Amino acid sequence: MDDNTKNLIQNHIDSNDVCLFMKGTPDAPQCGFSMAVTNMLKLLEVNFQSVNVLENQNVREGIKVFSDWPTIPQLYVKKEFVGGCDIVKEMYESGELSKLFESKGISFKAKN
Repeated sequence: MDDNTKNLIQNHIDSNDVCLFMKGTPDAPQCGFSMAVTNMLKLLEVNFQSVNVLENQNVREGIKVFSDWPTIPQLYVKKEFVGGCDIVKEMYESGELSKLFESKGISFKAKN
């Protein structure tokens, strides 16, 4: 991964409390896994920034190297890598995701 790509990724993570690297956009996800994670974040009413990896092949491949995680989407909270769709889904269902947001001072709506 070149320095420009690494800096671009790091800047997205540093500039946003909740940052989701995904395929497509929250309103038009281009894969089911990206849609699932955005839906969970929307249900919790979390303010998040998304990065459409399909717009930049360097970012699409670079984020996998950056996080040492092979799949997209990838969720970062307060500069910390949380995981991909399966991990986020598990955390959402167990309440761990809400606890993480709470511990990091991220505002969200508790799920019923």
